[in-house]
Amino acid sequence: MRRLITAVGGAAVVGGCVAGLLYLGPATESPTAAAPAAGAPAAGPPAADAAVTGALDTARKRTKAYPRDPVGWASLAGAEIEQARTTLDAAPLEAADHALRRSLALDGSRNYGAAVGRGQLANARHQFTRGREHGLRATRMAPDRPDGYAVLADAEIQLGHYPAARAAVQRLLDLAPGSAAYARAAYDLETNGRPVDAGIALKRAVDSASTPGEQAFAQTRSGDLAWSRGQLDRAAAHYREALDTEPEYPYAVAGTARVLAARGEPGRALDTYERLTERTPLPQFLLEAVELRASMPGAGDAGPGAAEAALSAQVRLSRADGGPVDPHLALFAADHGDPADAVALMRREWAHTRSVITADALAWALHRDGRSGEALEYARRAASTGWDNALFRYHRGAVEAALGLPGARRQLREALETNPHFSPYHALRARELIRE
Repeated sequence: MRRLITAVGGAAVVGGCVAGLLYLGPATESPTAAAPAAGAPAAGPPAADAAVTGALDTARKRTKAYPRDPVGWASLAGAEIEQARTTLDAAPLEAADHALRRSLALDGSRNYGAAVGRGQLANARHQFTRGREHGLRATRMAPDRPDGYAVLADAEIQLGHYPAARAAVQRLLDLAPGSAAYARAAYDLETNGRPVDAGIALKRAVDSASTPGEQAFAQTRSGDLAWSRGQLDRAAAHYREALDTEPEYPYAVAGTARVLAARGEPGRALDTYERLTERTPLPQFLLEAVELRASMPGAGDAGPGAAEAALSAQVRLSRADGGPVDPHLALFAADHGDPADAVALMRREWAHTRSVITADALAWALHRDGRSGEALEYARRAASTGWDNALFRYHRGAVEAALGLPGARRQLREALETNPHFSPYHALRARELIRE
């Protein structure tokens, strides 16, 4: 089974529920300077952007022609990491690791490209403390080059160091005000409760995109932002733009499915999810399919479907391998499996990542496991940046309702006001809790 790249929160860049913001933006200086991958492929991953493939071919030829050049090996590592990001396939990360070792063997002192590459690779593997260390080393080595700040920003986001992440993003904008920088700025703004400003930053990300991959990414993130505000028509338009630029771009396909479901076409939405998850069984997409199916009358009569089975298998693998945990796996286990598994998984992830997304997933796992008092602490941490996230508000409202707190109905109402379609499964429950 092909190893998966699990979702990375952040500029993360981080969808419809928690997920739309769980993938990061494109490279900064060039296609060989990648942002961390996020996403989880298996069979039939998406094709790479032509610019990314071209950069990878060029880098491979360069190392063959000049095998003693440390810069060439570092460039090859960056191209392999960018290949992993665009295809959602983790396999190129091993090749990137090998290339970085070759580069450092040739120059282990002032090797900026290798420092950046090691940070990108660490972030892609969810080793965010290590990614931060490499990012700091790169920025100290070359304070006027942008790629080190992209690495640093992505790591700080995952570690929950939001002021430090904002400072790194601002420096990135100062040095290289392109699509990648604006996408990260948009995530920072949205996470800190400034969706209008985030929309402006994403417009600049679209306008400054220089490749089809950057364009599709920025348009999809714009769609995700519109979706998160309940703006169906605007979201659909952005997803169409993304798919016109890069057909079958998986996050835009998922966004289109969410819009179809919200517009009262659950059958078409489910068909779209099924085609998508056959090709890209990312936990986010599988969970959205499961929850849409669960919200359809009589859908559960036939027993668990393929998406449920795939997620259950991924939960078992995640428990066994001890590696990074995609929060969507924990949310699935909390609602459709064993909540105790969800708690164990998210406690393990919390030891490494302290983002608001991780806090929210841990809060929900604890609540579903009957520990709402402890869950409230993490639900409040999820709200600490001011992100007006409908799913976060629903989770907190449900926790507070279980504890009999007076603010529960307000949280639930605000979740539905922010995005009445935030989840076909949980929006129904939110309305029930308000009536109780």
